[in-house]
Amino acid sequence: MHQVKIFKGVENDIATLEMEVNRWLSKASHARVVNVFGNIAPQSSSPNVQGLASGSFTASDVLLVVLYEEPG
Repeated sequence: MHQVKIFKGVENDIATLEMEVNRWLSKASHARVVNVFGNIAPQSSSPNVQGLASGSFTASDVLLVVLYEEPG
């Protein structure tokens, strides 16, 4: 039976999201990963910021979904 594990993070902290996913995968070592997919949701700039050069855009949300099967 397929199961789903959902991970959520922000684009400016991808390394933490990667560590979280890898830690879960190592603990779920008997799980068989069927598919991994994700999405990044761009955020708009702060209303008090002018122009692109300032670099003060809000970090985008990152969603990662792992579809897996438990053994047996």
